[in-house]
Amino acid sequence: MPERIDRNLSLELVRVTEAAAMAAARLMGRGDKNAADHAAVEAMRIALSSMNMDGTVVIGEGEKDEAPMLFIGEKIGTGQPPKVDIAVDPVDGTRLLSLGLPNAISVVALAEQGTLYDSPGVFYMNKIAVGPDAKGSIDIDRSVAWNLRSIAKAKKMDVSEVTVVILDRPRHEHLIREVREAGGRIKLITDGDIAGAMMTALEDTGVDVLMGIGGAPEAVVSACALKCIGGDMQCRLHPRNEEERQKAIKMGANLDELFDIDKLAKGSNVFVSLTGITNGELVEGVKYHEKYVETHSLVMRSKSGTVREIHARHSIDKLMKYSEIPFLTKEGEGRSE
Repeated sequence: MPERIDRNLSLELVRVTEAAAMAAARLMGRGDKNAADHAAVEAMRIALSSMNMDGTVVIGEGEKDEAPMLFIGEKIGTGQPPKVDIAVDPVDGTRLLSLGLPNAISVVALAEQGTLYDSPGVFYMNKIAVGPDAKGSIDIDRSVAWNLRSIAKAKKMDVSEVTVVILDRPRHEHLIREVREAGGRIKLITDGDIAGAMMTALEDTGVDVLMGIGGAPEAVVSACALKCIGGDMQCRLHPRNEEERQKAIKMGANLDELFDIDKLAKGSNVFVSLTGITNGELVEGVKYHEKYVETHSLVMRSKSGTVREIHARHSIDKLMKYSEIPFLTKEGEGRSE
């Protein structure tokens, strides 16, 4: 049985995503997504290591040989109870951040040990996700037109008012055509389908449904967030080629299996924190002022269904006196008075 978690860990996780966002934000628009990602990973690792938990990274930056920090299987935290699974995406939208585009976020999800899904060698999933108002109205096995009509009915809208967020990829040409033929509106995003999935569940984003093929790890993190908010999601594994298909089958994967939120995030007590790096529909990005840095975060917990919005001011001068995290770049050291 998963170990019971009594603390509201989302309130501790927000320090983690704030740290990663502030570390990465100074590299906004620099054109170097690897440097920005590295800064966020380093900051997130340091912040996570101080949390009282016995954590294992189940969704991270890759295998140990590819990722020196926050790799899959890495132990994180102080080693004290509770035992937890951790899914990290230090920068969801590294390309967005490197170009100074909207909707780059830092996000962490956490749940009881053994409850977060780990895809067997398949890195993509076909997805459909909606918010609470359209919960129960989606079916990934039905047509795009059927789903748009069903979502419109649930939300008391006309199909022509339903907005679909889709990753702008050549593989989605047919999907885009189907949405247009059905009469729906489209919002194309270049990256960041965790943010895309969450847009469907939060008011004032103007997005009603996410459709298309995106990352399998991102699907798990999205499911954690939607479980907290009360949304709905269905996915199927999508091998990129025959080699990946055969490898997955040998590892015991059922490629016909339908994954809903409760299969992707089985735990009853899921925690999520995300902090904006660049401005977007979900959260505002990191902002710099003369004496402080401002962040905007969302923290949530599935057990209570609580979603908190946190605006914070951080004194970088004070943080730099005790923190291991290099919040200032070399160019920013010795800020002018």
